[in-house]
Amino acid sequence: MNKIPFILLLLCFFTSCSKDSDSENNGTTYNYYYPTDETAITATEIGAGTGTLDPKGIAIANNKLYICNGDVLEIFDATTLKYIKTISNYTKGTTTIALTKLSSVSIDNGRIYVGSRDSRLFVFDENTNAGISTVGDGQWWNTFVHVFGVVVKDGLVFVKEKETSIKVFETSQITENSNWDLKPIAKLNTLNGFDQVYSLDVVSGNLVVAGRDAKSYLYYNIANIKANAANSLIEPIKPTTAPFSDAKPIAISFSENWAIATENVGSVNYLRLYPKEEFMNKNYSPRINANDIMGANPFGSVVSVAQMNDRIFLSDNTNKKIRVIKLNHSIITEQK
Repeated sequence: MNKIPFILLLLCFFTSCSKDSDSENNGTTYNYYYPTDETAITATEIGAGTGTLDPKGIAIANNKLYICNGDVLEIFDATTLKYIKTISNYTKGTTTIALTKLSSVSIDNGRIYVGSRDSRLFVFDENTNAGISTVGDGQWWNTFVHVFGVVVKDGLVFVKEKETSIKVFETSQITENSNWDLKPIAKLNTLNGFDQVYSLDVVSGNLVVAGRDAKSYLYYNIANIKANAANSLIEPIKPTTAPFSDAKPIAISFSENWAIATENVGSVNYLRLYPKEEFMNKNYSPRINANDIMGANPFGSVVSVAQMNDRIFLSDNTNKKIRVIKLNHSIITEQK
């Protein structure tokens, strides 16, 4: 039997692999996925390079990378990684509101939705960046008790606020003339939580939340949310879960093939890539399971993730940078 090359054994040590039988030569085919460092976006890449970077939520849409950076929203070209602009205010007509304490961003159907821990959701036009509407007036005792996460898809807006609450709105409720104090159509319960930035995504008819405080990914069936919307305003809908013994899910995002996650175990932070279908079936067997890149550059607390092609973008808040990781794939057949 031919030996598998040392480098691929090393890759399997640092990551994970899958194997399939090869009927033609009766050997075994190994698929290896492993991350390598490509580059990073730091404060020096923003504008004149004299500011700071405190990254929270990130999102990619139409070849643009959006980064929540303290009190501003940064926009970069997701291919060239060149800086495009900084949005520091919500402006609509004669109204200007300074952005503050941004936690999360989501882009859907020509709109940019930006969550603020100062109890507001800002909605911008994706093309012009002009203000469309705001939800919440900045007072925690009104519409939102702060905003710690947002995701928008399929006509629904999911807003994570303080403690265990997610409020659900329809995108059609938010117009240029809508009132800031919108009422949610449904409410969800995250079981545990307080005031951390939360990561959410929508896939295969489900809202999935990285439930760091529940030590589980939280699954909410969207058809069930719609069917029980009225009752949920009285008793918020609880998720289905599969709790870990030690891992705390921090971030989650879905691409065509992957559930891209970051998880914390004690003082160690992991990047984990799960096949999407397996993940949705709560089979947590990561193909990449890395807390650094080949033994160097350990990950800090990565609070948000995104993927475009073979690039994975990590919002590493500990190290104050957006790490750009390349997803590599190698195949080898072990002959018999």
